[in-house]
Amino acid sequence: MGRRRDRGPLARPDRREREPPTAAVLVRRNADSAGLAAALGERGVPVEVVGLGGLLSTPEVQDVVALLRLAVEPLAGTAAMRLLTGPRWQLGAADLKALWNRARRIAHTTGRAATGTVATPEQLAEALDATLPSESLDAAGLGDAIADPGPESHYSAAGLAKIRSLDREVRHVRERLGHPLPEVVAEAERVLGVSIETRIRASRQLGGRAAGREHLDAFADVVVSYSERPTATLPGLLAFLAAAEKVEGGLTPGDVEVATDRVQVLTVHSAKGLEWDVVAVPHLSEGIFPSGRALPTWLSSAAELQPSLRGDVAEPGESDGIPRLDLSGCNNRKDLEDALEAHRKALKGMNMHEDERLFYVAVTRTQSVLLLSGHYWSEDVKKPKAPSRFLVAARDHAPDAVVQWAGEPLADTENPLEAEPVQRPWPRDFLAAHRTAVDAGAGLVLAALPAAHDPDPDEPDPYGWAADVTALLAERQRQAELELEVAVPREVSVSQLVELRRSPASFAGRLRRPVPFKPNPYARRGTAFHAWLERRFGATRLLDLDELPGAADGDAGADENLALLQRRFEESEWAARTPVDIEVPFEIAAAGTVVRGRMDAVFRDPGGGFTVVDWKTGVRPSEPADERAVAVQLAAYRLAWARLRDVPIEDVRAAFFYVRSGETVAPSDLLDHAGLAGLITSAGGGD
Repeated sequence: MGRRRDRGPLARPDRREREPPTAAVLVRRNADSAGLAAALGERGVPVEVVGLGGLLSTPEVQDVVALLRLAVEPLAGTAAMRLLTGPRWQLGAADLKALWNRARRIAHTTGRAATGTVATPEQLAEALDATLPSESLDAAGLGDAIADPGPESHYSAAGLAKIRSLDREVRHVRERLGHPLPEVVAEAERVLGVSIETRIRASRQLGGRAAGREHLDAFADVVVSYSERPTATLPGLLAFLAAAEKVEGGLTPGDVEVATDRVQVLTVHSAKGLEWDVVAVPHLSEGIFPSGRALPTWLSSAAELQPSLRGDVAEPGESDGIPRLDLSGCNNRKDLEDALEAHRKALKGMNMHEDERLFYVAVTRTQSVLLLSGHYWSEDVKKPKAPSRFLVAARDHAPDAVVQWAGEPLADTENPLEAEPVQRPWPRDFLAAHRTAVDAGAGLVLAALPAAHDPDPDEPDPYGWAADVTALLAERQRQAELELEVAVPREVSVSQLVELRRSPASFAGRLRRPVPFKPNPYARRGTAFHAWLERRFGATRLLDLDELPGAADGDAGADENLALLQRRFEESEWAARTPVDIEVPFEIAAAGTVVRGRMDAVFRDPGGGFTVVDWKTGVRPSEPADERAVAVQLAAYRLAWARLRDVPIEDVRAAFFYVRSGETVAPSDLLDHAGLAGLITSAGGGD
């Protein structure tokens, strides 16, 4: 059923006159996101799955996670099966059986017991039933069998080549596990080639209206966010993703932005606070929305907190909150059982009340059109589902808006989805109708390869390296001229603010594609000098990597001897003064962004007030623009110390001391809180 909301004569003009309408499909369960997105994509509709829970159901992300999991966990049988039977390798049933037998022999030879089981993919269940053992795939050996498939005679030539190819790629990723997490995930994506496949699919289905990398980019953002944790590891990331698949809310990352160029599929939880022109809410059937799922309670799970110990417990007479368990009138076992049963019903009623609230959120996300639908039949069910009470209420409220309402199936009606079993060839041909064109293109490439491998020695560039370099330089120039639009993270370091003021384009580029900094001699020199100062002032505190002294210094001159820096400091005015505090960590908020850093030293001034000093082991910037950029450090330090000591900002000064030259530079035009917020919002951050 559909419903248009009348916004009245004073409403703003219809957005569709100026740009395409925004649209969203809101689901109750993360598991439904990928199927809906695939159906929309097959019909040529640009689509995006929003939120980590649904994101993990998209095929390209599942493939990347499977390769990462297999690289870390050789016992990950599900990951191995996904890769072996996916579009890249498409291993046949006979080769799968031989690989499975090899896995069993390895497990038997090593005496390693099974640590768990994994089920075969649903689409392979019937095809493999006659060829594989009746037992489910054993998680104790598939990864080992891929690494050591055994005698070549057990496999077809093509199948063995595919197994060895997968083994090479798993080893390639495994060798890079010591690298930063974003780099490891990016390498897994590159090795699999899923980025190319998604771009081709988007171009084929959507006529070039979408880049095809939306889900991979969203997943990369999740990885970058997770990698900022001090203890981030790949096994930890995989555990985090596994939890995201189980949690109903999907551990949705960050803020969701309404898009105008695609349909967004997301859970109702993630849609809170957002609005679209067109909103569709499918799967309004009993058991789905409302879920009817019995959530764990303190009566059945030791992990749940008892209501009397929670702050959201309902008071007598209240309907909201966790119901109380009243045992005051229990005089025997029957009374106790009745009280517990009444409490269970109250908890179930609370869950239903939460679904009612969630449905209210769903139907109020639209600005113009609301589409509601449900279904009687699902796959693998014997009895039809009843229409959701929410859908029935909507029908009764607006009967004229009903487009179609199918009659309820009779009691003995069989599931029509199972009347004709779905039969498809296996391994699945992922190219399907496009195979002819792809094979033709591959034939042209293969025909051109002999000429490419047999270059003319008389040509000045027989291998085409010069052409490749020219193309790469042109791409680099194009990327440099491309104006990136990125959001400022919710947390930034002071050194990032310096880069933002020095070059917004460079700052945006580093956020879009993080790469390691080149070795900085000033950071190493600053660390040694800093350690010496800590010993001199009699205090020691640990530093974060992005707080290394000298990290924001410019490049100039050769490295200096530590003894020279020590001597220059002893000759300065600061040597005779005792700091109030050193190495002071801080966090301040500006424009909705948390700025964090660490102040080198704070001194009390003879005439009153304080001076925050930052030790610089590099040289003073020669350009005024660079000097204004690094002054952002002092502005943040000044605001932070005023906040920490609760003193007026006018009573706090800030200065750089350039140790090598002995100069103290105290800018008089430091940004105040509004100026710092303006710097962040001008780059697209803040609320």
